[in-house]
Amino acid sequence: MQNTYAIGIDVGGTNTDIGMVRDDSKIVARRSLPTGNYSMLEPYVFDIMEQIKDMVAQGDPEKGVASMAVSDLTGIGMGAPNGNFYTGCVEWAPNLTIKGLLDFKQEFAKYTDRPFVLSNDANAAAYGEFVYGGARGMNHFIMITLGTGVGSGIVVDGRLVHGSTGTAGELGHNILIPDGRRCSCGRKGCLEAYTSARGIVQTYVELRKEKGAPQEAPHMPGWITSDTEDSDITSKMIGDAANAGDPLAKETYRMVAEWLGLACANACTFSAPEAIFLMGGPTKVGDPLLLPLREAFEANLLNIYKGRCEIKMSQLSTNEVAILGAAALIKMK
Repeated sequence: MQNTYAIGIDVGGTNTDIGMVRDDSKIVARRSLPTGNYSMLEPYVFDIMEQIKDMVAQGDPEKGVASMAVSDLTGIGMGAPNGNFYTGCVEWAPNLTIKGLLDFKQEFAKYTDRPFVLSNDANAAAYGEFVYGGARGMNHFIMITLGTGVGSGIVVDGRLVHGSTGTAGELGHNILIPDGRRCSCGRKGCLEAYTSARGIVQTYVELRKEKGAPQEAPHMPGWITSDTEDSDITSKMIGDAANAGDPLAKETYRMVAEWLGLACANACTFSAPEAIFLMGGPTKVGDPLLLPLREAFEANLLNIYKGRCEIKMSQLSTNEVAILGAAALIKMK
């Protein structure tokens, strides 16, 4: 059977990653552009298209496919912050240097008649898991991405949930603690304010001020000691310290796990997923997060869902998931 190819584009605040994806989930070519160098949409899309043309012109030597043209692609998928599936626009994304209502669909149409599909980056990750990852064969699941923020994509009956505005599925902005921490969205108490990388650091710093930093034991390297400035602490450092036995780091992840477990249990009540997948830097800590998370999830889960939903880790490589997810959007029903 002849292979097919799609383009996946991941728009980040720092870089834009572009890949040509074969239908067996192999990324056969990759390119990158510095997103921050652009202040206008037109030259940005022009340069993306130049990279796409260059990739398809090289074909797929592994499969003996000679030079192709853009017209040979099944389509172009893009995952972007504030991406609206219905309009093909990115709507006033705060972390992009190109500001305003950005009509990517219209701009790409100047260069190709291939299908173009845009959605937010968490939706793209969810659909990538559906097409290429651990959610293959599932029709009902949720993807939660932990990073600078907390994103989510919800699949019901094999379809991504977009809602009336094209922006449904913002579980990271469910209010977890009324009048709690200020969130990046401007409201208070959102899940993102507690379980994002920034939220994890804030929790650790608050515990440290309350209890004092532990002194590193000679046989326990990796702890965060009083010599480390608050401003230098990262979520990765906290994760490494938790795995090294640092009591404050372990307590931080226990608290994060309880918040996230409660949120996951609540999410089950409206979509009854078969699984909830997690991905992103903070999830790489492993057991210090996952063990108490699964306990908190089960403790808060409504009885009718017990034994019917699991917390799972994404099966897609962190280095590839954004491109695979964007390319997978082309296969969306």
